[in-house]
Amino acid sequence: MAALTKGRNTPRADGDIQSYPVLAATKIQVGGLTALDASGWAIPGATATTLTAVGRADEEVDNSAGANGALRVKVRFGTFRYENSAAGDLITAAEIGDDCYIVDDQTVAKTNGTSTRSVAGRIVQVDAQGVWVDLRIS
Repeated sequence: MAALTKGRNTPRADGDIQSYPVLAATKIQVGGLTALDASGWAIPGATATTLTAVGRADEEVDNSAGANGALRVKVRFGTFRYENSAAGDLITAAEIGDDCYIVDDQTVAKTNGTSTRSVAGRIVQVDAQGVWVDLRIS
């Protein structure tokens, strides 16, 4: 395509919510860390190396009986608190600013689990209730 020779009305997506097609036979819980699999289907966060974290599910979507993309889930970008992992994967204040990794749709860990986990997002804060993670596609 050639460069513009006159102005154009370029559409934009406002806000911090996007909608993604849900994988077949999948249920996403409201509040859960949500990711896209290698094919671009929305799934709950899980231990896998091929996921792209996209945010927090803003609604519950049950595509258990549907085909790929039969339903869509609204996902919000931002900073959210998730459960902290345990033992050697426990995140502390020393990791603020580092990436953390997806364990499941409510838990993040300090390490990639010997190359078994995908990045969840950047650690913003750690408190007694969990880990605050900046979830946004970068």
